[in-house]
Amino acid sequence: MKRLGTCAVLLSMIAAVVVSAGYLRSVRMQRVVPATVPPDERIFRARLLFAGDVMAHLPQLTAARRSDGTHDFFGQFRLVKPRFDAADLVVVNLETTLSAAAPHTGYPCFRTPSSLARALRRAGVDVAVTANNHCCDGGARGIGATLAALDDAGLRHTGTFVDSLRHGADHPLRLAANGIRFALFNYTYGTNGLPVPTGTTVNRIDTTVIARDLAAVDRGSVDCVIAFVHWGNEYERRPDSEQRMLAGFLRRHGADLVVGSHPHVVQPFEQDSTGAVFYSLGNFVSNQRRRYCDGGLLAEVEVVKRIAAGVPTMHYAAQAVPVWVALPDYRILPPEVADTLAMPPHARAAYDRFMQDTRRLLDERK
Repeated sequence: MKRLGTCAVLLSMIAAVVVSAGYLRSVRMQRVVPATVPPDERIFRARLLFAGDVMAHLPQLTAARRSDGTHDFFGQFRLVKPRFDAADLVVVNLETTLSAAAPHTGYPCFRTPSSLARALRRAGVDVAVTANNHCCDGGARGIGATLAALDDAGLRHTGTFVDSLRHGADHPLRLAANGIRFALFNYTYGTNGLPVPTGTTVNRIDTTVIARDLAAVDRGSVDCVIAFVHWGNEYERRPDSEQRMLAGFLRRHGADLVVGSHPHVVQPFEQDSTGAVFYSLGNFVSNQRRRYCDGGLLAEVEVVKRIAAGVPTMHYAAQAVPVWVALPDYRILPPEVADTLAMPPHARAAYDRFMQDTRRLLDERK
């Protein structure tokens, strides 16, 4: 009995040590990982790039024409491809209609070879917005051929639609990049007086409709709303009162980013951490050579989504990069290329003037 009692004592002591060790181990764990652990934070980033008006005047078609009669437009975009490749989403305003068959025409009713769509995709463009004043230049056939060419090239699109089914599917256009979800809307002030063909749809600027569109966005499934708007007055270098009022309307009703086209010249932009408004990106590529029209802007926006304790917050940082169009091949020159490129004196003077004009205008917002 005495022997058994001693064993019981020893077992009791061992148990006490084990419990004590467990307690100490628990205390140490509490010191390493406090009870008030902040929730994990997740961060997502996406780089967006918007370019201005993609036009196709007859001299551009001539420059892109090859000996076999086909057209290769890629050379016009080759030098901006590195910037496009560095972005997660690239959006341009396609201000022409597309057709595989001749005849092809320039201003005032644009009809451009479908190979332009393939060149844009090869350069790194992801999306073309198509609601602008030239979208009805070719009637119903022009709208249908344009959207078919974009589909064949692998380019997403919104703004014009061949029927109500496509309007329902692609208005807004849903996009995603690096865990961030986007809804892209596109509207135009008009169609140069041409009627919208029966059965097709062109998104027009109508604040009642736009308010309804924006209110219908499920912000639980969309992180960022973008409105690409064809508006303003041609060749005016500052936004007019209607642009400013509509921009404010769009922002109040839920658009985080507003991007403008149509004036064919650069206009200033505004930004803060909650979003940005680019009133006009000017011409991305065209044959317009008058002062202020021979180039445009690339709008680069970094979108950041932070999720903490299950709650997402968004942050935006925007910048504008001037680009210039060089003749005779209509190459689009970003500054990292143009600043060191050998050019004829008259071309260098025109480039320098465009850059000075543009940078001076953009400095006005500071």
